[in-house]
Amino acid sequence: MAKVLAALRQHWKKSTFGACLLGWGGHWLYGKHCDNLLRRAACQEAQAFGNQLMPATMPLKKATVFLNPAACKGNAGNLFEKNAAPILHLSGLDVTVVKTDYEGQAKKLLELMENTDLIIIAGGDGTVQEVLQEPGLLRITAAFSKIPIGFIPLGKTCTLSHTLYPESRNQVQHITNATLAILKGETVPLDVLQIKGEKEQPVFAISGLRWGSYRDAGVTASKYWYLGPLKTKAAYFFSTLKGWPHKHQAALRYLGPTERPPEELEEKSSRPPLYVRLYRRLRSYWSSPKAFPQEVAPKDWEELKLSTIELSIATRNRQLDLTRTKDFMDICIEADTVSKGEFVLRGSQKMCDPLMCPEGSQRIQASRCILQLPEGTEGCFGIDNEEYEAMPVEVKLLPRKLRFFCDPKVREQLLQAAVQ
Repeated sequence: MAKVLAALRQHWKKSTFGACLLGWGGHWLYGKHCDNLLRRAACQEAQAFGNQLMPATMPLKKATVFLNPAACKGNAGNLFEKNAAPILHLSGLDVTVVKTDYEGQAKKLLELMENTDLIIIAGGDGTVQEVLQEPGLLRITAAFSKIPIGFIPLGKTCTLSHTLYPESRNQVQHITNATLAILKGETVPLDVLQIKGEKEQPVFAISGLRWGSYRDAGVTASKYWYLGPLKTKAAYFFSTLKGWPHKHQAALRYLGPTERPPEELEEKSSRPPLYVRLYRRLRSYWSSPKAFPQEVAPKDWEELKLSTIELSIATRNRQLDLTRTKDFMDICIEADTVSKGEFVLRGSQKMCDPLMCPEGSQRIQASRCILQLPEGTEGCFGIDNEEYEAMPVEVKLLPRKLRFFCDPKVREQLLQAAVQ
């Protein structure tokens, strides 16, 4: 024993390095063990769903999974197979996994889907954007708007998961909780923004649109990777050295909030008899044609000339209120009088919450707006963390357009907050 202690004392540098390596290895193995325990517990809970008895004539529920293997730096496929796939298969679902191997594939495959009971998006914000776009979920048929959607967060940025699931620092727990939430069946309605340019096809967004200097500087942060944790502050600091002060000029026209109609009850009855369908068809044929909806009168539009450092148009999905009586989106116009220090500090905060509206900003509630940009405007919009060319656009709110699966605890908290 004395010889061992003497050797350790004589080679103290190697001993210290070995002890640190051993401690790190033990901590890593313990983390892997804890992850396996989480997976096992989740699989046992999913097996309880799969063991439930069902009539022999009832077909299995079909789930179509859109998986983006390129998400999370190429690790999304492995994360899905380890953490989510076993839970889905043990639950008794008829699972079809579609891998989006190239951009635009999800849009084409959605056209082929006819019989599916639920859709699952496994990836990040980019995968959600891919599925929602033309000719995606909102454009094939109105029936797809009634199909519940599950979201398994596997990407680098998963804005939607903050709305649907409790916060968790453990990635395995976060993924398994999201997958189990799909099996539990609780859903919440989410608003969607329809963003349409003059000639382009509409783009749909779950979170919102950003245009301004904070977004432009934030996308350059990866260029300063060699600065480690200081790369974000460096991106915003170097941005202040180019053309300061940053000001964006535009014109905004908007309509105020609209009254929320009562939620329509889902029709669960079987297909009506033939004579009922014939009667309805004849009645609709002989009845007087419905009047086309009238355009909004020009006097109802509010007009505003703005000069801002950043403009954001966001849904209310981050602050869900299941009992609110009006539908609207939040427009945040940030003041253009910001010091360089405030710009760097606020930019770092926006990396965590891109659609935050700081104090001193002008806030507008609108159901529809038209953003006019000066000719020759350069730059890009950030729509759900995806880049699109900046151009004049019309943004329209589609309230409660889609239903997403959520954690039952989150839904319960929303209901309790509404009662209070």
